[in-house]
Amino acid sequence: MTILTLVRHGETDWNRARRIQGSTDIPLNDTGRIQARAAAHDLAERVTRASTTVVVSSDLSRAHETARIIAAELGLPEPTTHIGLRERAYGEAEGVTDVEFAERWGPWDTAVVPGAESRDAVAVRALAALQEVVERARRENDPHAPDLIVVAHGALIRAVMEHVTDGVHPGRGHKILNGSAHSFRVEPEGLILLETSAVPV
Repeated sequence: MTILTLVRHGETDWNRARRIQGSTDIPLNDTGRIQARAAAHDLAERVTRASTTVVVSSDLSRAHETARIIAAELGLPEPTTHIGLRERAYGEAEGVTDVEFAERWGPWDTAVVPGAESRDAVAVRALAALQEVVERARRENDPHAPDLIVVAHGALIRAVMEHVTDGVHPGRGHKILNGSAHSFRVEPEGLILLETSAVPV
């Protein structure tokens, strides 16, 4: 059995300023690095229980640095990256604040932003990437079925969670916090949500 834990990267200066990042490559700030170490501490028991744990991340620097910190804290090998785990691309909205977004395009859930990737497209891309990283980890660690820690992004984690729970989780008004972890069991038919730390806003 493989357990897949999706972790949102630590904070960036754009997160703090409530700017939309999307595919823009913004690095972690010092708070984000603290959050990454805290995430590693929270994941330590899961790693101890697993025979093998593999760390993978988005190729964007905020996710990859978070993954490197987690791997180092847990004594795990250097993480690999997968471009398919990138954050949702927000087109013309990248770099604007949440207030500017609402003024230009209206409510978040119904906004149509030029050049933005659709939620459905994010889910399809993310699930394909996760399947690839699971299959690669299993090939490289045969005969063990390794667990995976995958560091990615808020909108991508939300899209995966909504897809596998038919929209029940994380739920409207719930936030995927920086450094938060959300675990799934990998089954032949897909992912099964085991635990989420999404919180009400």
